[in-house]
Amino acid sequence: MGAEGAKLKTLLLLMFMASALMAQERKVDPTWLHRYVPEMSESGGDSSSASCHFKPIFGEGDKENGILRSVTRFSEVTLDAHGSCPAKLYDREEEIYFVLQGNAVLHYGAGTNPMRSNDFVYLPPGVKHSIANLSDQPLRVLVIGCKIPASVSISSPAQQPKIVNLNDVKEETVDGHPTSVLYKLLLGPRTGKRDAIDEAYAITSFFWMDFAPGGTNFPHHHETAEEIYLVIDGHGEMVAGGGMDGVEGRHPARAGDAYYFRPNCTVGFYNQNKPGAKAHILALRSPIPLPKDSD
Repeated sequence: MGAEGAKLKTLLLLMFMASALMAQERKVDPTWLHRYVPEMSESGGDSSSASCHFKPIFGEGDKENGILRSVTRFSEVTLDAHGSCPAKLYDREEEIYFVLQGNAVLHYGAGTNPMRSNDFVYLPPGVKHSIANLSDQPLRVLVIGCKIPASVSISSPAQQPKIVNLNDVKEETVDGHPTSVLYKLLLGPRTGKRDAIDEAYAITSFFWMDFAPGGTNFPHHHETAEEIYLVIDGHGEMVAGGGMDGVEGRHPARAGDAYYFRPNCTVGFYNQNKPGAKAHILALRSPIPLPKDSD
């Protein structure tokens, strides 16, 4: 083999090795995501203003936004005293506002509606809305958005939003789940009759879980839905994924931990087994678009 042939062979070998390294370094989409909200930074964009601070937990504004299929945003918004957020109007998205702390004024269409801590509201597509803080204290609001599949027909939105307080929703057991966790069914589909607000087009369930000491909702999975858990208070072990042996993966969890689970990912929670140790989680489940619903 001549000198030119040897050079070509070396070049081909280097190209093959580079290709193999690139293949090995290719990032695989995770089956679940974790964020610790208190340590997250706010993000700019059209959801923020000088007095409205947008913290992208999952979805819009997050570095791994492309993994989510149905949820468009799961975020925490903090408003300064007497601050306000930009008005929004979505044609094929629905939103939930949940007031985590403080007192708010919801602008919905041409009207205004007061909201307080633990209030939640459903915001349908086609209505301009925003939120403001008229008090001297900070305001924190959980903002959740979901896509409405193209195949779903949208009706005229309600003239007035339905605002419900978490404390006014009864706790109950749910069939197929242990009695060591009680549920508050906050929001679900407009075809249902079990939730405090039955107005959603895409959201399967928005709910509150109250875990007794040592309580669990048992590891499980949803084949055609993605799910998000936000630990409001307490400590325990979050279940995310598992192995071929059927043993779930457990991860320490505390207040402020948020987990996103892709469809078919094992999900669950075990509360610590100590006297008086309660834990509460806010959760959202939304179906992924099936092929016939793809835009």
